[in-house]
Amino acid sequence: MINFLFLNGATSEVYTVGDEEEWNAEADFVSWSQKYKFSVGDVLRFTYVKGQHNTYEVTENTYRSCDVTSGVLAKYESGDDQIKLKQAKKYWFICNVPGHCLGGMRFSIDVKETNATSGDNITNAALTPQMESSSPINSCKSYAPIRWSMGINLVGFGILVRLDF
Repeated sequence: MINFLFLNGATSEVYTVGDEEEWNAEADFVSWSQKYKFSVGDVLRFTYVKGQHNTYEVTENTYRSCDVTSGVLAKYESGDDQIKLKQAKKYWFICNVPGHCLGGMRFSIDVKETNATSGDNITNAALTPQMESSSPINSCKSYAPIRWSMGINLVGFGILVRLDF
């Protein structure tokens, strides 16, 4: 079987926290955060009514306790907070309006390094189709790509033959 390697581009994604529900007390942020794979360079967009919510980036202990007397790394209160994920690490976010964090307005994400740094750095190996290795124990498997392509050629030949008659 022929496997082509497809590279993720160096593009970053913008994720609206909570999707259509946005950053509010009714959304399920744990489920939301588990739907995506976040990479360095991605942006989290927290959309909410200014004054009704806020966004705090915090440490794990602050995330677990919802106590912001320590462990606050950054505060955002614009109503349209856009936070670029600059490092591969675990991030924790909460809303610090009284009762909101304990009520579920919090989530954590694990940000990974990107797979490709730019389109200019694509190697020839990444563009070259690679065959599965064949083993002497299962010699039939090594002929699978040949049988498959031969079947297509025979079907194509059969169509051409029928067109001539």
